[in-house]
Amino acid sequence: MENENKKRLAVLVGCNYPNTRNELHGCINDVAAMRGTLVNRFGFDPGNIQLLTDAAAAGSSSSVMPTGANIKKALGAMVDQAKPGDVLYFHYSGHGTRIPSLKPGNPFRQDEAIVPCDFNLITDVDFRQLVNRLPKGASFTILSDSCHSGGLIDKEKEQIGPSHVTEISNTSPSVSSKPKGIPFESILHHLASLTGINTSDIATHLLELFAADASLKFRLPPFELLNMFESLNPDEGILLSGCQANETSADMTNPVMTRGKACGAFSNAVQMVLKEHEADLSNRQVVMLARQVLREQGFEQHPCLYCNDENADATFLCESHISSSL
Repeated sequence: MENENKKRLAVLVGCNYPNTRNELHGCINDVAAMRGTLVNRFGFDPGNIQLLTDAAAAGSSSSVMPTGANIKKALGAMVDQAKPGDVLYFHYSGHGTRIPSLKPGNPFRQDEAIVPCDFNLITDVDFRQLVNRLPKGASFTILSDSCHSGGLIDKEKEQIGPSHVTEISNTSPSVSSKPKGIPFESILHHLASLTGINTSDIATHLLELFAADASLKFRLPPFELLNMFESLNPDEGILLSGCQANETSADMTNPVMTRGKACGAFSNAVQMVLKEHEADLSNRQVVMLARQVLREQGFEQHPCLYCNDENADATFLCESHISSSL
């Protein structure tokens, strides 16, 4: 068959930050559920799915902690082994944050990052660099269930987001929920407590603590960051974000909707959409239907889609290709 030799690879990261002031409860459940969905619906080989969590999930375990270095190592290895036609998937459930832009001419702009368990931030520049390393013909889908996740692939084209869709929720969620974000000031304070350095420059702290494992955003000179991705052709990066860049995503528990099991509101919405629609869904449809679920549940977070025009209407995780090769 045409697709027999094409691989489907995944890295799934769930950070609950146990026994800390930033503790969440549903993130590991999110990636455990998605692992089952990848295997049972999308034809992923369990051996091609790497799971990184900061605690044991029900029915599974992880020996690799989701530190910044470990997450980037797993993603880099996945991208490096990809061949044309392969389908790559990264699901992140955990805290996100926004940091002041280090790019010249953008003093008031904020950039997006995810917060691994060791606070070694992975930024929009790191995800852009990973996408740029993809071989032609491979696709890389990122689903980030975290606060401020809109725009997490630097310079990716917005398809669904604040510029294209505006929706207001008229209800309040009847669930127990917590935002999946850590303010920049809190991250800075935590890092400063570890380095003992009296500065508000986050790059100084991250480089002191993590050196070559810190984000490219903090290791490259500003002029290199500015010129790094200036002329980009349409690429194969696809971002489904749990919310807009200026919004928070919820970690929730509800006796009815989730049977008392903690989960990320966006991850749960995607699971509901996939269960309710057996037919192939496009990336655009998954995001719009997830928006509808969250609106009906009373959440004021708006999932977004960032990718090229063709991938906006391509099937989520290339499902139609899978069905013809299984």
